[in-house]
Amino acid sequence: MNIQMFNGWYFLMLFICIGLVIGLYFILKNRTQKTQKIVLFSLLLFGLILHFLKFLIPPYSTDIDRLYRDSWFINICGANIFLFPFFFLSKNEKAKDYMFYIGVLSGLISILYPMEPMAKVNQAAEWLDIVRFYYHHTMLWAVPLLMVVFKLHTINYRRILYVPTYLLAVMLFIMVNQVLQSELGFIPLRGDDIFNINYKNTSMIWGPSGPIGDFLAIFCPRFFKYIPVGDYAGQAKFWPWFWLIFPCYILITPICFLISLILDYKRFKNDMIIIYNYINIKILKNYEITDEGLKLYSEKIINKKIDKILKTHKNYVIK
Repeated sequence: MNIQMFNGWYFLMLFICIGLVIGLYFILKNRTQKTQKIVLFSLLLFGLILHFLKFLIPPYSTDIDRLYRDSWFINICGANIFLFPFFFLSKNEKAKDYMFYIGVLSGLISILYPMEPMAKVNQAAEWLDIVRFYYHHTMLWAVPLLMVVFKLHTINYRRILYVPTYLLAVMLFIMVNQVLQSELGFIPLRGDDIFNINYKNTSMIWGPSGPIGDFLAIFCPRFFKYIPVGDYAGQAKFWPWFWLIFPCYILITPICFLISLILDYKRFKNDMIIIYNYINIKILKNYEITDEGLKLYSEKIINKKIDKILKTHKNYVIK
């Protein structure tokens, strides 16, 4: 096994993951919602258990330092593996929105660009961990997607602003995990070099890294890029966590909105009609409609729906 971008193994694993999800859909589509919930929750629960069972296989079983480091939930996908079972059982629609949008985005990106398997020096010896990787990251997008497809949860575009909010809350959860790891000695303590953002995939909480981080930094205000006070005042240093606030809202919100239009188009269309009619009524309500005035405004804002409203509205006088 040697997974690299667009080679045979890459496409084989991708087709297996997608094929299993499609197969699961056909198996569950005619089942009761209770059965669908049990199956989907079982997949999430097994993913959480598998997070700890992975310590029985290489490279974790042969590298004690990595075992201690990876037993925590120190990146977005790791945190989602822990949180998704609880979100799924909850009645919190905003949490389930987060599951759908971030789960689908992060899970699909991970299997389309599988950095962790590709970085392994000896994939043949660590094939079990590669299978574990694909299960975890397929589960993250498949379960939320099927949850929505089976109408176990309904997407509402009006709640999209909660998605970056929940994402930032999860980032805080990840940050607490890594701070505890460091303070308890599971990973090296942060030394005098405060500009060291530490190692491992920490979802860039401590600062941007790589081309993606450079892109995200474009949307970060200059104020969050420098130390404001103290001995290091004025030196370049991204504020941990805070620097992600603007990129999250600026980038995640429109992406989620576009996705929501696919699933919640009718609600959006109806809301736009209501807003359009409301604005037109507000514009016209202070006018007395005459033949001359009607002709003037009809080209711009009066349509058939507004005309019906005008005929019955008590604030208008038709002459």
